[in-house]
Amino acid sequence: MPKSKKRVKAAPSKSEKSGLSRRSVMGGGAAASAVVLGGGFWGVSSFRSYAAEHDLTRVGKGDLAIVQVHDPQCPTCTALQKQTRKALRDFDDCGLVYLVADIKTPEGAAFARRFNSPHVTLLLFDGQGELQRRVQGMQQAPALIDVFADYKATA
Repeated sequence: MPKSKKRVKAAPSKSEKSGLSRRSVMGGGAAASAVVLGGGFWGVSSFRSYAAEHDLTRVGKGDLAIVQVHDPQCPTCTALQKQTRKALRDFDDCGLVYLVADIKTPEGAAFARRFNSPHVTLLLFDGQGELQRRVQGMQQAPALIDVFADYKATA
């Protein structure tokens, strides 16, 4: 008579003791990976936007350019930046480029000196890079919309 073979049950793993199945652990890992990858994509995209916005060599490349002379530690500069971006929403994809001359960087400081412009200033350039207009001080979005529309119409 053949001996019966008993199966010996393995001791439960830590995840089984905690009530987690291998599948749920793997699913959680996949979700975490998706979050990390999404965050990484956002970070790269955000950096590219930042780099493009601070690339002052884009002035004079054919498009009208609005350059904000900006101190990132200045609350008025930050408020002007917010209002400028809000105003520019009405001008998407119409040949207006918004750039930032950050005076805390060597390039931004040199740009501000070159055009003798303090922070809290918007400089409006034509497509050839010639300064056409200067807007100094804090402005609200509706006033900036008027300035940008007038500038675009006359440029």
